[in-house]
Amino acid sequence: MFSAKMAARLLPGLLCAASGAHADRTPPTGSLQTVEVVGHYENGVGTSDAASAGTVTAKLLENRPALRPGEVLEFVPGVIVTQHSGDGKANQYFLRGFNLDHGTDFATSIAGMPVNMRSHAHGQGYTDLNFLIPELVERIDYKKGPYYAELGDFANAGAAQIGLFNVLPRGVASLSVGEHQFTRALLADSAELASGSLLYTVELSRNNGPWDEPENFHKSNGVVRYSDGNKSNGFSITGMAYSARWDSTDQIPERAVAEGSIDRFGSLDPSDGGTTHRYSVSFEGAQTDQDGRSDVVLYAVKSDLKLFSNFTYFLDNPIDGDQFEQAEQRQLYGFNTSHTWFGEWLGRKSDTSVGVEGRYDRLSPVALHATGQRERLATTRRDAVKEGSAGIYLSNTTHWSDWLRSVLGARFDAYHFDVNSNIDENSGTENDSITSPKLSIILGPWAQTEFFINYGEGFHSNDARGTTQHVTARDNEPTEPVTPLVKARGAEIGARTEIIPGLQSSIALWQLKLDSELVFVGDAGDTEPTRASKRYGLEWNNHYIANDWLLLDLDFSASHARFNGNDPGGNYIPGAVDKIASFGIGIADLGPWFAEFQLRYFGPRPLIEDDSVRSKSTTLAYLRGGYRLTGDLKATVDIFNLFDREVSDIDYYYTSRLQGEPATGVDDRHFHPVEPRTVRLSLTYNY
Repeated sequence: MFSAKMAARLLPGLLCAASGAHADRTPPTGSLQTVEVVGHYENGVGTSDAASAGTVTAKLLENRPALRPGEVLEFVPGVIVTQHSGDGKANQYFLRGFNLDHGTDFATSIAGMPVNMRSHAHGQGYTDLNFLIPELVERIDYKKGPYYAELGDFANAGAAQIGLFNVLPRGVASLSVGEHQFTRALLADSAELASGSLLYTVELSRNNGPWDEPENFHKSNGVVRYSDGNKSNGFSITGMAYSARWDSTDQIPERAVAEGSIDRFGSLDPSDGGTTHRYSVSFEGAQTDQDGRSDVVLYAVKSDLKLFSNFTYFLDNPIDGDQFEQAEQRQLYGFNTSHTWFGEWLGRKSDTSVGVEGRYDRLSPVALHATGQRERLATTRRDAVKEGSAGIYLSNTTHWSDWLRSVLGARFDAYHFDVNSNIDENSGTENDSITSPKLSIILGPWAQTEFFINYGEGFHSNDARGTTQHVTARDNEPTEPVTPLVKARGAEIGARTEIIPGLQSSIALWQLKLDSELVFVGDAGDTEPTRASKRYGLEWNNHYIANDWLLLDLDFSASHARFNGNDPGGNYIPGAVDKIASFGIGIADLGPWFAEFQLRYFGPRPLIEDDSVRSKSTTLAYLRGGYRLTGDLKATVDIFNLFDREVSDIDYYYTSRLQGEPATGVDDRHFHPVEPRTVRLSLTYNY
């Protein structure tokens, strides 16, 4: 059995507090027990420290259809997940007025391992969730804003901590088929082994998609997880292996479709695509008693990526085209170890947590090459990067009365960057550190309603290559290194209520300021500086249990995002979505029948700083219908884009050049279409 002494032997002197560590403790006098609503949510009054935080359980994930694995994050209210390339590439994410690109300000972890990749070949914070098997997800704990001491890099807009089952409720054998030669086979089960349990899963899938150039997406995925004990007193060891290859149809210019040279699902460079592999092993352990709780997470990841893209076609190279390859080989190691003391302070119930975490990324190499038909023509830059960080945090939760509690915290993070570049001027080392205070005040409950006041400072790291860069990679022009760690300041007031029987409702008003939105642009091999920014908005989330077979969801968020100052070029932030809404109806166990309907909307957004060019809005509907043939066997039909809307997954506005156009190119909208109405059939056997 794992113990605090074992943690001390593994990591001497490193004791830290994990998020929600006190949740397994018997609640202090005057607090509320955790509320579970028909197995779908744990978002009742008394379960979190902010109106915008909550938990989704496996029951809801099981019932809702998803086109891609990354769409599990859409269970986080206000999050939109899209794609602008092939299915093997990380998704695009939107939340709280951010176009998060592939994950810049939303921190995601699976089984304690961070998914966001620092100094990534394609972009800072790259979050590829294609290795996730949704059937293994036990819960998703989500938090928004920089108010939590246990959350560090990339968590400014929010964070999702995805937990896996130790033991599956039942074994699963599933086969899915669909249009465009989609197939997916899954086998997952748990078995007793020694004093614990062994969970094993194999997933194989392929898909051509609706594209004129078949995607030829092939994925192989496997998970083995051994556990002993439970989440509060026990441990688990998880091994994962994932491999994928694909040909991609990236975003295309509107003018090419209007001219008839390609249709909506056409490609201007059929040789785009990629390959990727990911292998990991991780350890999670916990011990809880009446005096406190200890947690430890250890992980090691090895991954590689080759990604071929062409977004400007013939603008830079009118002969061979503008295709480029982004490639990296990564080793990642880290830990997060914890301890929380249950006790009293000034005569009040009080929990005090201390945490230490560390992470080391080694990329050898991370590179950008000019290519044609996936053949390398030139090297734009090639770097060996070593990036290490350490963080320590402190948090105290005190129950001052039966209607007032406070959470006071702070964290300190230090980073070291070491870059060895093929461009001598861009080699070097850099160090930076940052301190982030946190404060939450929770009032209530009164009439099954509680109120929240939250403030916190956070940060995101910039790409290591940008911190030592003195000349641009393509043009060899002088440039200044970027600030390694960029501070954010956020605040929120909110309320959560269950005053109406069966309804959980929360509302939050939030604000977030960033000192800079500097990002490393992997497509160019350079850092793109942007100004400080300010965002604010409103979120309203509702979960209603109408009866024992009907569940209704309604979520709405509105945000306002602007750069600071008054630049003549405009102050709008490109890609910042101002309105997001979703509506869902779930029907469970209505005799042998079950069904789920989901409608999501994300509104128009500026594509350039002066707001003279905007995207259109996108509204999509998903439908799942199912029938239990026996107690163990069920059949489901999933329909994506139910109303066959011709809308975009994502839009950009920039300069590109088609063959025969002026050498300076043409400014145009570029879009990636939503897949047309798609039907998939599944047969699932539980044993």
